[in-house]
Amino acid sequence: MSDVPAHNNHATPELAQASVRALRELKPQLDDLSIDVILRGARSHYAWTDRPIPDELLHELYAITAAGPTSMNTCPARFVFVKSDEGRQRLAKSLKDKNVDKMMSAPVAVIIAFDLDFWKALPYLFPHEDRRPFFEGKTEHCYDTAFRNSTLQAAYFTIAARALGLDVGAMSGFSNKIVDEEFFADTSWRSNFLCNLGYADETAIFQRLPRFSFEQACSFV
Repeated sequence: MSDVPAHNNHATPELAQASVRALRELKPQLDDLSIDVILRGARSHYAWTDRPIPDELLHELYAITAAGPTSMNTCPARFVFVKSDEGRQRLAKSLKDKNVDKMMSAPVAVIIAFDLDFWKALPYLFPHEDRRPFFEGKTEHCYDTAFRNSTLQAAYFTIAARALGLDVGAMSGFSNKIVDEEFFADTSWRSNFLCNLGYADETAIFQRLPRFSFEQACSFV
């Protein structure tokens, strides 16, 4: 059993603050090997073994992802786990030819989407005050907020999947329009991008591509 204090939705601010302090004392930072697993040594994958992913692991993956912060706790990301043959055939309609096999061979293909009506749930997600007037009737602001924060949640999703021992392969070579028509017609959901999940076949990996140095990408002001 973990020594990490349990989350309590009804905790007072004092208890919440104590919980954060206790967690920091238990684990001030990740060790190098853990960081390698989730980022430094991690790779995107496009070939897969036939090892299945149990649904219980997908539930755990979502629970970890959902814990990540979003602005005003909007939580706009929605995740459609495509596992059935029928679902795969529908999703394949949207893919560029070179991506069809990548998706078809993955144990699970995930449509990472966002809900433009996320703000309607704010009385539950952000009960401190009514923030719905910030979004009601403001289509562009709703889209920007949902897209930005669902992308942030997708990053949590990727890191959480790797932390649980899964491999991931994000894909943007598809038609958002076709996915939205096929899966989200007459709803307030819109697709962001796709992500394959599974246990990778490492024989398809090639050399790591370069990254910018600190001096090239960062600055101080």
